[in-house]
Amino acid sequence: MKFYSLIVAAFFIFFILPLASKASEDMVFIKGGCFEMGDTFGDGSPDEKPVHEVCLDDFYIGEHEVTQGEWREIMGSNPSFFKNCGNDCPVENVSWNDVQEFIRKLNEKTGTNYRLPTEAEWEYAAKERGKNVKFGTGKDTIGPDESNFNAKLEHKEPYSRSGIYREETLTVKSFSANLLGLYDMSGNVWEWVSDWYDRGYYKNSPHSNPMGPSKGSHRVVRGGSWNQRASTARTTYRIFIRPKNKDFIFGFRLASTPFDKKL
Repeated sequence: MKFYSLIVAAFFIFFILPLASKASEDMVFIKGGCFEMGDTFGDGSPDEKPVHEVCLDDFYIGEHEVTQGEWREIMGSNPSFFKNCGNDCPVENVSWNDVQEFIRKLNEKTGTNYRLPTEAEWEYAAKERGKNVKFGTGKDTIGPDESNFNAKLEHKEPYSRSGIYREETLTVKSFSANLLGLYDMSGNVWEWVSDWYDRGYYKNSPHSNPMGPSKGSHRVVRGGSWNQRASTARTTYRIFIRPKNKDFIFGFRLASTPFDKKL
């Protein structure tokens, strides 16, 4: 019995603790605060309005999108279409439901409280704690030297620069982080958030820590992707996808609540 206990302890020390430590290292603490959520530039769709004040508690969010290597370590397989991109590329081709199973197993193995960010948390972080910025890079213009999106000339916007269209994902952290130390908040892969989608939710959103509608048929993704034009990479752009749907443009990043608080 003692021998079995030693084996279990050794497994925890050499395999589980390093995994928990790695995940912890990749999380960035975001100090809470209040900000104007929604499209303040006048470029957005009706569901990006009205602009409304939201106040958030402190939270953590992943510095980068969850990678293929991290997914394989927990799930034992790699569902990604762009497998040749390597372990440090974002996992994609995952549904919202798939992500929930990944998070359940990750928390079970590490004893942590990972989850998806809420839509409000995601936007607050993309805006560098709620600044009035158009892109998750912290800037109001964007180019293919700063983000992985479809930069073909025919998709050029007044706020974007044309150039290379890579037609695939890139390794996480290929471009500079925003001032919070977050990478790829615009482009690379769409990121699932926790909220159900409601086109008119902003009209009735709670002021503090909104978590989205209590029910729905679609979940929200944010941030744009490698095959989408610059307009979709704006910090306020929202689209809705059925939670069972998966594609080579859908990935995610983790979030967590400080242990002394409950979301």
